[in-house]
Amino acid sequence: MSGPSIIRSARKPLAAALILLPALALAGCGQKTEAKSEPSRPVLVATVAYQPEQPSRSFVGTIKPRVETDIGFRVPGKVAKRLVEVGQTVEIGQPLAVLDEVDLQLQAEQSVAEFTAATGVLAQAAAAEGRANELRAKGWSTQAQVDQAKASADEARARLNRAERSVELTKNSLSYATLLADTRGVVTATLIDAGQVVASGQTAIRVARFAEKEAVVAIPETLVGRAKDGTASVTLWSEPDKKYAAKLREIAPNADPSTRTYLAKFSLPDAGDKVSLGMTATLSLSDPTTERVARLPLSALFSQGSAPSLYIVDGNGDVALKPVKVKAYESNDVVISGGIDEGAKVVVLGVQKLDPAQKVRVVSALTF
Repeated sequence: MSGPSIIRSARKPLAAALILLPALALAGCGQKTEAKSEPSRPVLVATVAYQPEQPSRSFVGTIKPRVETDIGFRVPGKVAKRLVEVGQTVEIGQPLAVLDEVDLQLQAEQSVAEFTAATGVLAQAAAAEGRANELRAKGWSTQAQVDQAKASADEARARLNRAERSVELTKNSLSYATLLADTRGVVTATLIDAGQVVASGQTAIRVARFAEKEAVVAIPETLVGRAKDGTASVTLWSEPDKKYAAKLREIAPNADPSTRTYLAKFSLPDAGDKVSLGMTATLSLSDPTTERVARLPLSALFSQGSAPSLYIVDGNGDVALKPVKVKAYESNDVVISGGIDEGAKVVVLGVQKLDPAQKVRVVSALTF
């Protein structure tokens, strides 16, 4: 072989080697980079939240006073003046309305006059009785005369006693002409006005006491048992973040014929001045004997011949498989009664392909 041919033959392998070197170098760098920056697996998670197996039921109600008193005059008469309006706060002993006192004053004066007359009659009868006794003692009078004088004196004493009671009654009647509040509360209704003639005992002013307030709701017959034995709480529409403890005080013995519901009254012992009468409230009823469970998607459950388990994700992206106690299976969810803590993060998608040794990254949604 000639010299030029040998040189050309030697250059071909060298050129091929030079061409392959960059490719090999690039391949080696790619493998190192891939091994060094292996991406973590994105996963969707759900937070475990235990709730009563039977969720609480809510009903709309109204805040009302526990005691609402209808106050009326104890004597008949013509209303001279009404002193309060609806919504006004009243104190114990505060005047609410006044009757015309003319007739009552005349009756009081008449009873006083009768008392004065009875006092004079008794003095005369007592003197006659004394004289009759003296004459009888001297033998100048008969026993019949003494008995007659004594009877007249006893009758005079009885008439005086009756006149004295009449004076007291007319004084009371005169005081009844002013209608007074017997408790601290708020006026919810005024059923009289000046010039109106009222009868004795007729409702004049309605006052709601401040002592205690309650929520009044209509309960369906299927939840009457829960209303009696369950736990109740009340929130106001005007203050939805504040919850008040409630206790069943009274439930109607018969259902409403039109709605087939039972009227229930729940006491609010912690209700303060912010809870005004007539406010709209929401009453929540829960069963204290109900087991607390957590509902998770069926796709979160991992089971391959062993006990049902869930993948738990910690703050570092590590996953761990934990067995759980399954309470029930629903159409789209699995009901868990134990095995994992409240607030744990559970993988809910792709658990069959998840490796416990693999790092994961929590995302709010998966994009494809």
